[in-house]
Amino acid sequence: MYEPPQPSQHCPRKNGYFGHEAKGICDKFYYCVDGQFNMITCPVGLVFNPKTGICTWPDEVGVKGCNSQDIFEFECPKVNESVAVTHPRYADPDDCQYFYVCVNGEIPRRNGCKLGQVFDDDKKHCDWSRNVPECADWYKDRLTDAELDELENPKPKTKKPLRTRGPSRRKPAKAAASQVEEDIDEE
Repeated sequence: MYEPPQPSQHCPRKNGYFGHEAKGICDKFYYCVDGQFNMITCPVGLVFNPKTGICTWPDEVGVKGCNSQDIFEFECPKVNESVAVTHPRYADPDDCQYFYVCVNGEIPRRNGCKLGQVFDDDKKHCDWSRNVPECADWYKDRLTDAELDELENPKPKTKKPLRTRGPSRRKPAKAAASQVEEDIDEE
């Protein structure tokens, strides 16, 4: 039996995942349950895929205005693949912590280094900010020197003592088993 949709604010139907109504807003979507919505934001670099209902890479979505070049405003330089790597990496020109991987040398995907690290464009990998001269001060107003040092040189974790468990519910404890035997012998 067919039931017509019952739209409400941000929900074309009572239940489901729906993209944002405004063109160009690709990283936000609505999760609707009984006509009530929750707005969800995709992690940085991902966009909502209306076909799958999850966040994914922009090049996998196929929604006009939401492709990699639109989202990142970054175009992969043309490379000769016989000389270069298949998926070259390039520093994000605006953010030392991020870089672009150009899939098959053509499609940019934004990736990031872990907190405290930056992308070293010469070596093409993440490294501690102090080791990359052009990004040495990247975390200056974000993290203290002590916090950066703790990230780079974490203190060893102390092992917690193992929990002692009570008797097994599957196997009777030895003392309990011998008590049962004694009870049987007495009868």
